[in-house]
Amino acid sequence: MTVSVTGNLFILSAPSGAGKSSLIKALLAQGNDSNTRDMQVSVSHTTRAPRPGEKNGEHYHFVSVDEFKAQISQGTFYEYAEVFGNYYGTSEIAIDAQLAQGIDVFLDIDWQGAQQVRVKKPDVTTIFISPPSKQELENRLRGRGQDSEEIIAGRMAQAQAECSHFHEFDYIIINDDFNQALADLKTIVYNQRLTCNQQSEQHKILLSELIK
Repeated sequence: MTVSVTGNLFILSAPSGAGKSSLIKALLAQGNDSNTRDMQVSVSHTTRAPRPGEKNGEHYHFVSVDEFKAQISQGTFYEYAEVFGNYYGTSEIAIDAQLAQGIDVFLDIDWQGAQQVRVKKPDVTTIFISPPSKQELENRLRGRGQDSEEIIAGRMAQAQAECSHFHEFDYIIINDDFNQALADLKTIVYNQRLTCNQQSEQHKILLSELIK
C-alpha cells in the first residue's frame, strides 16, 4: 500500500541558448502524459507589464511594485531579484502548496536565485544545463536571428559568468545531443523519487510491516 508523498523541488539553471526551456518543456510533456507523478514549472511573480499573449497566472503572476515589496517584507519569496528595473520572485507559499500535493516543481532561475532557495530549502535538487562548447552556444544564439552583434556579445559574456558557478550545482547536464540530455534529466528526476526519504514516506505502511 502506498500513501501520498511530498513532491520534489528542482532548480534548473543555464546560460541563454543552452536549451534549458526546451528540456523542461519536453520533460513535462512526456511526464504529464503518463501515469507518473505530476510535474509543473513554477509561475513567478513579476512587476513588469504583460507582453502580448501573456496571461496572468499562466506565464507570470503580474503584480504592482507595491504588492511585490509588501511580499518581500513579509518574507513570502523563496527568491527574488530586480532585473532591468523590474522585480521577479518565486512564491514560497505557492511552491510549498504544490509540493504538499505530491507535485514535482521546477524552478527556472539563475545561480543567484538558486543560492537564495538553498538557504530556505537545503534539500532542493539543483541542475546546471551546459552547452557543449562556447562555439556551439554562439551558433545557437546566432541561429535565432533575433539579436544584434552587441546583444550576442553581451549574452556570451553573461554565459561565461553563469558557467563559472557550475560547481555549486548537484548535477550537470551537457546538452550536446537533446535526446540524451532529456534522458539524463529524467534520470535525475526519477532518482530523487527513489531516495530513502521519498520511499520511506510513500511506502511507510509496507516498510513498517516488514520490520514488525
